[in-house]
Amino acid sequence: MAERSFKKEVEQLRMGAGGTFRGEGILAVTKALLENGVGYVGGYQGSPISHLMDVFSDAQDLLAEYGVHFENSASEATAAAMLAASVNYPIRGAVAFKSTVGTNVASDALANLASGGVTGGALVILGEDYGEGSSIMQERSHAFAMKSQMWLLDPRPNLPSIVAAVGHGFRLSEASNTPVMMQMRIKSCHVHGHFTASDNQRPKMTVSDALQNPKRDLSRIVLPPAVFLHENEKIDRRWPNAVSYILENNVNEQFGNPASRIGLIVQGGTYNGVIRALNRLGLSDIYGETDIHILCLNAVYPLCDSQILDFCDGKDAVLLVEEGQPNFIEQAIGHMLYQAGRKTVLAGKGTLPMAGEYTGKRLVEGIAAFLREHAPGLLPPATATPNEPAQSDIPDLSSVVPARPPGFCTGCPERPIFAATKLVQRQLGEHHIASDIGCHLFSIMPPFDIGSTTMGYGLGPASASALQNRDKAGKRSISFVGDGGFWHNGLTSSIGNASFNKHDGLIVIVDNHYAAATGGQDILSSRAANKSRKTNNPIADAVRGMGVKWVRQIDRTYDVTRMRDTMIEALTSPEEGPKVIVASSECMLNRQRREKPALAKATKEGKRTVRPRFGVDEDICTGDHACMRLSGCPSLSVKDTGDPLRDDPVAAIDQSCVGCGNCGEVADAAVLCPSFYQAEIVSNPTPAEKRRASRTARIIGWLQARRDARRLTFA
Repeated sequence: MAERSFKKEVEQLRMGAGGTFRGEGILAVTKALLENGVGYVGGYQGSPISHLMDVFSDAQDLLAEYGVHFENSASEATAAAMLAASVNYPIRGAVAFKSTVGTNVASDALANLASGGVTGGALVILGEDYGEGSSIMQERSHAFAMKSQMWLLDPRPNLPSIVAAVGHGFRLSEASNTPVMMQMRIKSCHVHGHFTASDNQRPKMTVSDALQNPKRDLSRIVLPPAVFLHENEKIDRRWPNAVSYILENNVNEQFGNPASRIGLIVQGGTYNGVIRALNRLGLSDIYGETDIHILCLNAVYPLCDSQILDFCDGKDAVLLVEEGQPNFIEQAIGHMLYQAGRKTVLAGKGTLPMAGEYTGKRLVEGIAAFLREHAPGLLPPATATPNEPAQSDIPDLSSVVPARPPGFCTGCPERPIFAATKLVQRQLGEHHIASDIGCHLFSIMPPFDIGSTTMGYGLGPASASALQNRDKAGKRSISFVGDGGFWHNGLTSSIGNASFNKHDGLIVIVDNHYAAATGGQDILSSRAANKSRKTNNPIADAVRGMGVKWVRQIDRTYDVTRMRDTMIEALTSPEEGPKVIVASSECMLNRQRREKPALAKATKEGKRTVRPRFGVDEDICTGDHACMRLSGCPSLSVKDTGDPLRDDPVAAIDQSCVGCGNCGEVADAAVLCPSFYQAEIVSNPTPAEKRRASRTARIIGWLQARRDARRLTFA
């Protein structure tokens, strides 16, 4: 199951010509693929593109009606390799994954695809995860596009532009026999709007048709001497054809007054932010009408020299809005102007920040600084001097909003794994711990403070491979990998490598039944039945198949004592080779998504339902808060008892508790205190339960009144 369902929304995908399609960017992409006769789609989930994969999955019956093949790829490399179907056959194919980490994984397949070239349109839809809200290293897809000479589209963040970019991507790919990348920034993925729909088109050739009529072109296979011809073809034919298509089809757009003495060249994805900044400076209305000449690059690679030089002709200065570093576009345009002997001043980095996301505040400041230097007459009086910037009403949120580091959800089954790890280190001493990509990476944050490295998805154990202690009496490394990373890359690169090299460390596979960090998509080891995928493939069996002998399966990670003791066993076992613990419990978010609606429905129908809840006995709690230092659950907080004889507030559990029991288990395993108790909230109780509850309440009330009376006597 995924984070959310798009089954209602995908019904819109049947809309015919003339209808008004409404929704968010990822739905618009799917509709555009159908309108452009896509033959197959695939990909791998990852923010901010995860929901596009969810849309594909929910729409797979509709895709099948049009003869479109869909699959959830095992990794980004698998998805990229799918595009090989477009090498020899005139089939349009599209794959989607997160960039840049996904592009790195797919790099081998993409480089080979770009070398040999394609016959059918091949579109790579990239979730460009750049900026302050990103969870990955800050790199750009632009570098990869340049490296392999794949064309890169960056459409304006509105639905008509996104839909147009999908069509341009396919046609540009076919016109130049080159795969095309289309980056979808976070705002583009989730922007809402509407566009006028066209009829869906069946692919001119399906993958089934291709299988019945196989083709082979030796010149497209990446082997010498063909590879040398591929390189020449890129320069002699593919690049000129791409530039011609971009110019002839007006892929790039111009706005504003061409007679303006200053201009802005902007990446398509930054256009909305630029217009908003101009609006705040009083130089544009909310619809983008402005007297400043703007060249919007919806195709950021390749650049069209003649178009850019024509735009700069007659202008005193041009500001390039290029988000991220290095400044690839600025270097290219600067070289164009130099070679052509133009005197137009090119501003970019320096006027705008070299790195980081171009937020509204940064764009207002940068554009205002550019105009103050090159066209001060355009600015309103309040912004004409640096001492009175127009953005003075924009607060510095970093000084107002408290930091919100990532952390585990309430009831997360991974939390007790790391509580157990802390207890292990308390007993055996500090160990080198290698982390991995996924929810479990939050263990690097307080209260656990565990983990030294993270090198890539599924590479946690591999990143500890050099740390092999040949001293039999020495410490062993500990490494973590999630179930998603395990199936993505970890089975061979981490487990296989450890088995092959007889690595003696402990590997903990955190199995929460889903690719949880990307939205809860099913994977090979998911327990749920999936109508179109084969699930319920045990991780432990795959590990044993790689030659690992020491394997332990734990099916309830909340048992902190068992987790601790099993880890100690692994770290002290005399047996050689890797020690693998598969720690399994269902992701609490997905569990709640499944159980809460069913529970609410049963309660509404008058059926008896029971919900577990945990609490803290204030009279027993000592207030040392050790439970929080070993748990960190968001529902575990502090409470002032009002007792003047108690200096410290006691622990308290708020209403967000989901009844996982982790707090009590941690307290027990760490020999803390017996202050935690479990209660049950019963809806629609039986008559006997009502009588028992009433009797219990009377007894407790009498005892409390008696205690209060004694306190008054002593007072």
